[in-house]
Amino acid sequence: MRDLIDKTAVITGAASGIGFAMARRFAREGMNIVLADIEPRPLERARAEIEALGVAALAVPTDVSQAEQVQALAQAAQSRFGAIHLVCNNAGVGGLRRRAWEADVRDWQWVLGVNLWGVIHGVRTFVPLMLEQACACHMVNTASVAGLLSTPSMSVYNVSKHGVVTLTETLYQDLAEIGAQLKVSLLLPAWVDTEIWNAERNRPQALAVPEAAEIDRERREAMRTLLRKGKVSADDVADKVLDAVREERFYVITHPRIGTAIEARMQDAVQGRNPAIQAKP
Repeated sequence: MRDLIDKTAVITGAASGIGFAMARRFAREGMNIVLADIEPRPLERARAEIEALGVAALAVPTDVSQAEQVQALAQAAQSRFGAIHLVCNNAGVGGLRRRAWEADVRDWQWVLGVNLWGVIHGVRTFVPLMLEQACACHMVNTASVAGLLSTPSMSVYNVSKHGVVTLTETLYQDLAEIGAQLKVSLLLPAWVDTEIWNAERNRPQALAVPEAAEIDRERREAMRTLLRKGKVSADDVADKVLDAVREERFYVITHPRIGTAIEARMQDAVQGRNPAIQAKP
């Protein structure tokens, strides 16, 4: 999809990080921007910054883990702008460091609710609308390189991102089977300096695990340090996403050097070897 001027993009997790960087990047291409996020105040600030770039913007507070809120987001976007040409299912949470048997059921409910169900709701809501439009359009689903690897102490996050990977790969096949004009990309970032390390700020109280709060605080600070060492910025990622949309390219791996670890994992499976033991990130 190369002609973006006056087209409409819907981006979840758009108040900060990669989501906001994508909103800025597509706004500079002349697109109308619909920003969705669970944080109302940062969302309004993001809307103001996007409008300052000279394009129309709409802010819709949205909890992507709730199907009806994603449906309301689509309805708001259509009511304001009509056709929807680009959807970035980007909202995500992270920072949990648990061994597989240590994670509380509330950890699973929260992370899968946002990271996986958020994308599922986005696919189920927006794909039928975009197919009905019968025009060139594109969907970008944000996973992570954690969806292609299985690093220790990240079971909950890994499961959520592996789910997004296979959902998006299957969606690609399904769209190709019917010859759809709708194309799809899978965004696979690694270490990018965003606020995902502090996602607990948006965790629903009903899914909080108070007894783990102090341990989590220490682990989040460690994650923050790692993220800040990343050499790829959110703006760099947004540039790569724009290129992928224009080129109709599926895999968007932001850190090419991680390919060595991905290949090693795949070769373990193909060769029937036990998985290589990985160091904690």
